[in-house]
Amino acid sequence: MADEPVPALDSRTPLQYARTPHMDCLARRGVTGRLQTVPAGFHPGSEVANLAVLGYDLHRVYEGRGVLEAASMGVNLLPGELALRCNLVCIEDGKMKNHSAGHISNSEAAELIAFLNEKTGDAQTRFHAGVSYRHLLVMTGGDKRLDCTPPHDIPMQPFRPSLVKASHPDAAPTAERLNRLVTASQEILPGHPVNRKRMAAGKNPANSIWPWSPGFRPDMPTLEALYGIGTSAVISAVDLIRGIGVYAGMDVVTVEGATGLYDTNYEGKAQAAIRALKTHDLVYLHVEASDEAGHDGDVRLKVRTVEDLDRRIVGPVCEAVRTWDEPVAISVLPDHPTPCVIRTHTADPVPFLICKPGQEPDSVDCYDEFSVRQGRYGLLTGNSFIKAFLGKS
Repeated sequence: MADEPVPALDSRTPLQYARTPHMDCLARRGVTGRLQTVPAGFHPGSEVANLAVLGYDLHRVYEGRGVLEAASMGVNLLPGELALRCNLVCIEDGKMKNHSAGHISNSEAAELIAFLNEKTGDAQTRFHAGVSYRHLLVMTGGDKRLDCTPPHDIPMQPFRPSLVKASHPDAAPTAERLNRLVTASQEILPGHPVNRKRMAAGKNPANSIWPWSPGFRPDMPTLEALYGIGTSAVISAVDLIRGIGVYAGMDVVTVEGATGLYDTNYEGKAQAAIRALKTHDLVYLHVEASDEAGHDGDVRLKVRTVEDLDRRIVGPVCEAVRTWDEPVAISVLPDHPTPCVIRTHTADPVPFLICKPGQEPDSVDCYDEFSVRQGRYGLLTGNSFIKAFLGKS
């Protein structure tokens, strides 16, 4: 939900403009600061940022996004199997119209993924259906030394210059293999009945695949091994976050109606978090809606998603735990900024708050990207945030 000042919002960010009484209350009662969630040398992806929030050493564990989504989807990667995130995207006039094929539905996407397996899959190449536009491609005999551009980084830009490239000569066959799959998908997907129906209804067709973020199965310690957290749970509609939870040793909590968009089941996720807090030491609740609004460049929708987060999740959780005998610490933060103007992620530090019973607050009285610069924590890096939150610093 972090952003930049927007002229249409009187030069305020969506977070500054939105009505967020519950987050502001936490900021007044807590301690604030900024967190650098994207270390130098890493692309500002959600996989990088969320691993950083949880205090993982990216240089040690990072293997891309695909492997994490594979874990969430129950795809057991074998030695030598290369996993990549594979978007269904919309290409128009040679440009990346959008990274989500118009936020295609799960059922439509599953039908297209099955079709791709039938027409282009083989013993060495397999597609796995995920949620909406987010899918998985698994290849045997691949080389991960590739230069892949996330599709949300090139909205309305020509797609061909951003096709897969080898960053090492030995990876050239893998890059060629992936680009052949992209070309094949563009030849067969437009005529599929799902896409014909979508176009007839004025919707964006899913007329291409876009593979990116390659990697092999990571060697990733659990949160218990790293920080002594006994039990933990993750709540998210997004396979990437759920996959991080699998490798981190967290219980994955499924919420009916959680979509990863502005129409997600906020109330269901809040109640799931409250229930999980009664049985787990740590609960990681992730909401994707503001990120998608940023990718769409929809300022008003982003304001709405921030207000929904505050009113429909932060408020109910705070109210529920207020009278519990056992104290509950709460932190609120984005994983990375997604400014509406550029419609993609940036590596700028994100604002955070930590509110613990008995903690002496700092002087910050509202929560946004600029107010927290006066916070007591200052700018944190590495695992300093998670250690501060857990009381281990």
